[in-house]
Amino acid sequence: MSIDEDELERLKAKKMAEIQEKLAEEEERLRREAEKQAAMRLILTPEARERLANLRLVKPELVERLEEQLIQLANSGKIPTPITDDVLKEILSRLTSMSKRDIKIRRL
Repeated sequence: MSIDEDELERLKAKKMAEIQEKLAEEEERLRREAEKQAAMRLILTPEARERLANLRLVKPELVERLEEQLIQLANSGKIPTPITDDVLKEILSRLTSMSKRDIKIRRL
């Protein structure tokens, strides 16, 4: 093998390792997502899950945080399960009211 062929083999091996690492990361992400969805099926009623799915289209960051918090609370036994749609609406209204700013315009 010439020097160029050795360099080419090293580059191929490096690229293959990067691809395998990305594949492993993607598989891990998919596994975590599947676990989270399974937990949400236990924690929420179908109506509540549907509400979160609709909300995810508008505010994905909020839904992500809420799902993580619900899983933690359910695992620690701090909330009764399953959570109904009405309870979820109440939780969402509390969360959104805390994050809203009151804007007041004063005219002189």
